[in-house]
Amino acid sequence: MDNVRRKVKIVCIGAGASGLFFALNCADDDHEVVLLDSNRKAGRKMYISGKGRCNITNNCDTKGFIRNVIRNPKFLYGAINRFKPSDTIDFFNEHGCPLKTERGNRVFPMSDKSSDIIDCLVKECRKKKVDIRFEQKVTKIEKKDDYFIIFTKDQKYIADKLVIATGGKSYPSTGSTGDGYLFAKQFGHTITELKSALCPIRIRESISNDMLKMTLKNVSLTAKNDHFSKTIFGDMEFLKGCITGPIVLSMSSLINRETDMELSLDFKPALDEKKLDNRLLREIQGSPNKDVRHLLTTLLPREIIGFFIENTDTDPELPLHSLTKETRQQLLNDLKHFCLSYQGLEDIDKGIVTSGGVDVNEIDPKTMGSKLCKDLYFIGEVLDVDALTGGFNLQIALSTAYSCAQGILSE
Repeated sequence: MDNVRRKVKIVCIGAGASGLFFALNCADDDHEVVLLDSNRKAGRKMYISGKGRCNITNNCDTKGFIRNVIRNPKFLYGAINRFKPSDTIDFFNEHGCPLKTERGNRVFPMSDKSSDIIDCLVKECRKKKVDIRFEQKVTKIEKKDDYFIIFTKDQKYIADKLVIATGGKSYPSTGSTGDGYLFAKQFGHTITELKSALCPIRIRESISNDMLKMTLKNVSLTAKNDHFSKTIFGDMEFLKGCITGPIVLSMSSLINRETDMELSLDFKPALDEKKLDNRLLREIQGSPNKDVRHLLTTLLPREIIGFFIENTDTDPELPLHSLTKETRQQLLNDLKHFCLSYQGLEDIDKGIVTSGGVDVNEIDPKTMGSKLCKDLYFIGEVLDVDALTGGFNLQIALSTAYSCAQGILSE
């Protein structure tokens, strides 16, 4: 009787971007993949990414990609080169989910529906006969010699290999409750301190209802302390007690391990101080009998003028012909260096991603395999890797998943 080769049984915990992509790349005639998720459907967090449009990757080269990684970029060199952003674009275009590239090289489904990305991944998993089990929250894991026993409330699964793709602690309503960190600790792994990332920044200043309805375009935000200084140009928005929007989210990831930050806004970054002063002089000479409030309407969006006046020493009723050189200089300085009172970052559950996680020094960067426990793997956000906004974090999920699948297949 011929010997029949037994399939390698793999359990992957988490049916988000990394779990789905791992499963469809790993399942074949020799590898049986069971995908467990605590939710009722796959990709819960992906549904809300990119404001429901799913910014799946960034259409840049690998060097440009690595420049946007905040935590442990060197660890990701191999994974990003093995599965590049261009490979992601090709994959979805070739599997019935056409993509488009928008401002900032952000890549979205042509339909603007995150569900199309998720449906594509689930469909490919089904084709590969991946066994996807929903409402299966893992409660306990045991390691017995050469296999794992994975327990849920009413089931028990046996696996030769175990892949943790549980995400971080951000947006816990999507199922990212930090379980992966507990599993990692169980097998001796170190968890680097968890911080909010890509999240709103709290400020002391009061935000009016009018400001909640606007986007402040083409400004620059600077954050600095005694040893750190960074300026980011772009758009921002307001929440009650917070600032948010693209430049704020990116800044939050850069300062989430800093203290005593000073924040300032440049409302006119396209003009240096000399050019802005010349513009002020022209406005003053053109309407000398108007007041400072009128002058501000030529420089700022209507919705933010009251906020500007309230938080500076500006006298809105002062006639322009009465402006002294010193008063004009102070106004110019406020427009270029408008101070905001930093009150810290929003809580970790308000962040788009989690900064921190499984220490990558304990992970093989080629296979995502644990260096401490044989046949255990970690992929996606559970790792101590994160990047700026713009599709980079989902690409990290896909690239680490692909590297893990290829590592297992090559054994």
